[in-house]
Amino acid sequence: MPELWLSLDDLPAGGREFSFSGQELFEGFWREYGLAYRPGRPLAATLAVTPQEGGVRIVGGLTGSVVVPCDRCTGDAEIGFDVELDLYEEAVEPSIEDPEPLLSSADGHLKLNAGRLLWEQFNLALPVKVLCRKDCKGLCPGCGRDLNVEACTCEKDEGDPRLAALRGLKLKQ
Repeated sequence: MPELWLSLDDLPAGGREFSFSGQELFEGFWREYGLAYRPGRPLAATLAVTPQEGGVRIVGGLTGSVVVPCDRCTGDAEIGFDVELDLYEEAVEPSIEDPEPLLSSADGHLKLNAGRLLWEQFNLALPVKVLCRKDCKGLCPGCGRDLNVEACTCEKDEGDPRLAALRGLKLKQ
């Protein structure tokens, strides 16, 4: 998993701002998970990290866009991001089972995995169903034609002829 660790040992009481630009971090995640994503508008993030009791407060944002396949027709769909972040991360000791974004070593050194944090926020901002447009018709299940571009000439399957008597059946509630 691509990582981007920030040392927070010398974090002033007023906090510090970190800026990230470029696609390398996100492209690393896309490759690792085998995602057919491409950059659209450049992805950029800012994180203002302020020390808090037992952890840090992270305020910032993620902007840009990514081109992903449409869930219906597999065409390109551009998803824009303008995400605002306001998080609290508690400092925990390193664990193999569930690595947290903010780690505290036994000698009190703090490290923030900004890569994991940004990847998490990126995924939370993606829509559940990605569509190239609201009225996307998808692909024909028979011949695979893109129904947004051309009409399908496949014959419509009327189903099992033994069930023809049940097609006109209406149920009353």
